[in-house]
Amino acid sequence: QVQLVESGGGVVQTGGSLRLSCAASGSTWMIHGTGWFRQGPGKEREFVASIIWGNGNTQYSDSVKGRFTISKPITENTAYLQMDSLKPEDTAVYICAALPPGYSGPATYEMDFKFWGQGAQVTVSS
Repeated sequence: QVQLVESGGGVVQTGGSLRLSCAASGSTWMIHGTGWFRQGPGKEREFVASIIWGNGNTQYSDSVKGRFTISKPITENTAYLQMDSLKPEDTAVYICAALPPGYSGPATYEMDFKFWGQGAQVTVSS
């Protein structure tokens, strides 16, 4: 099995930055890619970004494109989400998830991710 632990959440003012980490442990050979999702107060969970470990291909939602950057160094089992120019509407619990081995889809659908972390709170104050 795979365990995912998020860290780096917190409170930041509008326009500020935060970097989230998603540390993977256990059977990390099973991870095809990492995704970030978020769930704001009273909202549905939504896709934020994803990265495929093997080729580094990334996907972003339109709402964060140009402001957020997902990365995964080759030598680490940790994926990062650099969040810049934060807005109050970015306030949410951010949850990382992992794709199973052999996956070949778009890496944006919640149902395709097999392993999930517990989440980290990000609050952007106005």
